[in-house]
Amino acid sequence: MLFGLNILLYFVIIPVLMLLGLFLCQKDNMKQIRTVAVVGSTALVALSVYLLVDYLALRAAGETAQMLYTDSWSWFGPLNINLAIGVDGISVAMILLSAIIVFAGSFASWKINPLPKDFFLWLILLSTGVFGFFISIDLFTMFMFYEVALIPMYLLIGLWGTGRKEYSAMKLTLMLMGGSAFLMLGLIGIYFHSAAEGGQLTWNIVEIAQNHAIPHNWQLFLFPMTFVGFGVLGAMFPFHTWSPDGHASAPTAVSMLHAGVLMKLGGYGCFRVSMYLMPEAANELAWIFLILTGISVVYGAFSACVQTDLKYINAYSSVSHCGLVLFAILMLNTTAMTGAIMQMLSHGLMTALFFALIGMIYGRTHTRDIREMGGLMKIMPFLAVCYVIAGMASLGLPGLSGFVAEMTIFVGSFQHTDTFHRVFTIVACCSIVITAVYILRVVGKLLFGPVQDEHHLHLTDATWWERFSAITLIVCVAAIGCYPNFFSDLIKFTFNPEFFTVLGFIN
Repeated sequence: MLFGLNILLYFVIIPVLMLLGLFLCQKDNMKQIRTVAVVGSTALVALSVYLLVDYLALRAAGETAQMLYTDSWSWFGPLNINLAIGVDGISVAMILLSAIIVFAGSFASWKINPLPKDFFLWLILLSTGVFGFFISIDLFTMFMFYEVALIPMYLLIGLWGTGRKEYSAMKLTLMLMGGSAFLMLGLIGIYFHSAAEGGQLTWNIVEIAQNHAIPHNWQLFLFPMTFVGFGVLGAMFPFHTWSPDGHASAPTAVSMLHAGVLMKLGGYGCFRVSMYLMPEAANELAWIFLILTGISVVYGAFSACVQTDLKYINAYSSVSHCGLVLFAILMLNTTAMTGAIMQMLSHGLMTALFFALIGMIYGRTHTRDIREMGGLMKIMPFLAVCYVIAGMASLGLPGLSGFVAEMTIFVGSFQHTDTFHRVFTIVACCSIVITAVYILRVVGKLLFGPVQDEHHLHLTDATWWERFSAITLIVCVAAIGCYPNFFSDLIKFTFNPEFFTVLGFIN
């Protein structure tokens, strides 16, 4: 409790207060708009750190409940829909990630134009949906917040984007809505099989998991619907095609939030709903989705190699790295799943850093084509050094977040002794080499190659707010890389031994 209210409620209350504050701002008064955005996002970071510390203190004190800070309020009695909230270690990690990226994105959008007030209104509404999704343990409420997070993307890309923004916004919206249709049907199916015979139907995730009521044949039907529904947002092959176009056209802060946080809703949903509620089906059908996610990992990396647009390179890189998240979840053991959550944290931070830097470079050079740029290390050394750090994190340099996340995934995946899993693990490992190819290619051409345009010689380096945004993300990337045990232990608190042993999973 915080000031008499469940602490989790503040993750929705603060964004709503930010929306009210922005609504009261004058439409072109950037000082007022920035103040609301920065103060609100700072409060979210402070609150998420407080939640993390308090959560760890409760666990250290011997608290064994699977979900902490749980609370529930009846919303629609006839269907037993409740505003039910609660968090575990994974939820806390995702909330912290979201708060950090919203904070960094506020500084990255310091001079957004046109219609800055409207831009931040839609951006904060998206953030409200994200936080609401991560604190919800009622499937209906979770789905509602999921839609709240997706809908603003159409306007944010269509109005403030670049390039083929209308096409990209429409493609993204239609494909994600298609995934939502599958997801909605799957969730309704789970609801109608959520209780033992004669029991009350429920949307509550914890209650459904405890009931073990979903029949095996229905699990085999509902598991693919929910996994595909969430997997579309996680850029799973062959439903990934919206991602590169959407990222390439989105404004900087939207790309940061979309790749850094919104795509994590896909991986989180696959774990929290598909795997956790239908483990028997997961055990039987995982091999099908392992093939698809394995293709995502390698295909995304190869596609990034042949791109010349900086945003497309990072977008296809995100397809590969998010594919690793789903790949690891499907390995069905604690080590790989821990790696999956750490990969969500790692990728969220480093891709947000990438998109922030690309936006800063584009704002100066007015091009994202690496063939038209070169020698930026001399011209804007701060941005160039930050780009190198982001690239090293992406290719898995020890000491940065990418190394610990990917190493944990591959070690956990290789624990399987059968040929199928080990072959696909080796195939996925090849993505590390491919990633090194496109990262080093871009760094060599963009930062150390010859200057392609003499006008670029007179460009300025990063401003103070851009530096602050980039440094915030770099510190977080280094923190995970240098002290992974802290985050690993936080995540492992979540795993219920029954989840892996009673139903025959590998522990």
